[in-house]
Amino acid sequence: MTWFRTVPEDSLAVEAGVRVNVGGASIAIFCTESGLRAVGDRCSHAEASLSEGEVFGDEVECPRHGATFDLTTGAALTLPASTPVPVYPVRVTDGVIEVEVGT
Repeated sequence: MTWFRTVPEDSLAVEAGVRVNVGGASIAIFCTESGLRAVGDRCSHAEASLSEGEVFGDEVECPRHGATFDLTTGAALTLPASTPVPVYPVRVTDGVIEVEVGT
């Protein structure tokens, strides 16, 4: 597993997401009221970018069909999605968000 530096922490507003491509993975990083979260960027139902979805607490809603995912566990919470998305460890080092990805 390798930690990858992504974006400055202060560039991400609360309840907002950003897509990054690191370690061969497309990852959506979200700033929530309870902290930073990182999940696979692609909705498991229709391949839409979750980083473009709306954040509600620790959940994100897919912008294409409205499926919701738990940002802590990756679980699909509502249909039409039924398969979870991957979850990645996230931390901040020297003001930069880092994500751990297996390589």
